[in-house]
Amino acid sequence: MTPSTDEGVTPNRRLREIWRRIESGSRSDHTSVVVPSLTFDREELAKIQGIQFYEERLLVSLLRLKDPRARVVYVTSLPVHPDVVSYYLSLLTETERRDAERRLTMLCAYDSSPRPLTEKILERPRLLDRIRRFVGGGDDAYLTCFNTTPLEMELARKLDIPLNGADPRLTWIGTKSGSRRAFEDASVPVGFGVVGIRSREDLVEGLLRLTAHDPAICKAVVKLDDSFAGAGNAVLAFNQPLPGDAEQRRRALDRAIDELSPATGEPVAAYLQKLERMSGIVEQFLEGVDGNPLRSPSVQLRIDPEGHVQILSTHEQVLEGAIGQTYVGCRFPADHVYRAAIQSEARKVGRVLADRGVVGRFAIDFMAGTDADDRVAGIYAVEINLRMGGTTFPFMALRWLVSGAFDEKTGEYVSSSGARKAYFATDNLRSPAYAGLAPEDFFEIIRRHGLVFDESTETGPVFHMIGALSQFGRIGVICIADGGHEAEAMYRNVVTVLDTECVVDGAPWTPPTHVLGLPISSME
Repeated sequence: MTPSTDEGVTPNRRLREIWRRIESGSRSDHTSVVVPSLTFDREELAKIQGIQFYEERLLVSLLRLKDPRARVVYVTSLPVHPDVVSYYLSLLTETERRDAERRLTMLCAYDSSPRPLTEKILERPRLLDRIRRFVGGGDDAYLTCFNTTPLEMELARKLDIPLNGADPRLTWIGTKSGSRRAFEDASVPVGFGVVGIRSREDLVEGLLRLTAHDPAICKAVVKLDDSFAGAGNAVLAFNQPLPGDAEQRRRALDRAIDELSPATGEPVAAYLQKLERMSGIVEQFLEGVDGNPLRSPSVQLRIDPEGHVQILSTHEQVLEGAIGQTYVGCRFPADHVYRAAIQSEARKVGRVLADRGVVGRFAIDFMAGTDADDRVAGIYAVEINLRMGGTTFPFMALRWLVSGAFDEKTGEYVSSSGARKAYFATDNLRSPAYAGLAPEDFFEIIRRHGLVFDESTETGPVFHMIGALSQFGRIGVICIADGGHEAEAMYRNVVTVLDTECVVDGAPWTPPTHVLGLPISSME
């Protein structure tokens, strides 16, 4: 993807005016039209089991109805079970619930095909008309999406409301190649890498450049430019020392490509075809020091329509999969050892993006290491996710459910009572034993076991992707507590309850010895 020649795109004037009225505490109503479309490559979307239920992750935005001025129009591919909607409204206080339903409109396209939701809406003029009617004049309405592409911009144009997100002409910054350019412009450390990889030959040349930069390198990571959640990554290991002759080195590296390990487990030939279609990068595989593996923290930011950069949160990402690079969950906040350092580096990148006209939420992933004395031993920027992501909605839930504020100096969320909040979150809690649980069954279970958010203590689990349970045996949960250990203990309790309640072939299912690929003992 080539950079736009118009990098100075200014924030939409109407969005800026709406932002000013909301931030000023104006009594004027405002409408958020939420279209949680994952507008990515169709082939990649088709591989995600239960992709349509990812649209339920942003149902936490219904908590926006705590504000009596707020209205929400929420659009999905398939209908959301009424009990699921009621569950989110039940997280409001009794006073807040009184007229929240009146200010909520749920719409759907009745289309389960593995295509972007935005595309489905644009195909349905009557659905567009219904959204327009609920929006009304649209003076204080805006479009909220998971990511922004020309499709989302077209939808905003047809609805005649501003898009609350990065202009699609700037989304190249969120590619793997664009991220590296932004990091370099911000003078933020990044591992050595080569961009513009489009073929096996390019990959060989890139590997040659890596080994010329550091002759000791024996491992590299290849990344598709436009992929997400680590699904476009592949690890490549090769034997050292390489032959001294240049042509022999080239042949040795070419043979090593046959042993490429894509995160999805797909054949090497299929991965190389996608590399040719999407382009990508190859980077050195970063290693830890003193036997301590590198961790993968991230920083969430927002650039408001006025161009101000705000640090929202930090997280420790939980990565799994065949090559250990697939995102499956997160902990908030990130480790205190490097929390301030990654916030500082992220702010530098944020300023570069603000100067280019980026607006909206995004995240920056890092690799961070510690030494034997638990001191920072290297921080490297990895990529920019110029969109919402897996860490977005857990923090949205925390912010709307817990009175308080994020303290950038400490990197903690401090409640109005002084409690330092933490959470463990995932949308990948799954088991074959959970399949067949209808929403009614699930809500009966959590009520019976007290797995509910307690507004008096501002702690408890909050569930999402509930619609995926019956067919796919999968659900998400955000465990909010007064500390990281308490949050993980809460998560283990959720797992234990579901495992105990669910049976396979008439017998109780044996609880797993691991949670999200991590030994339970390591979470204590």
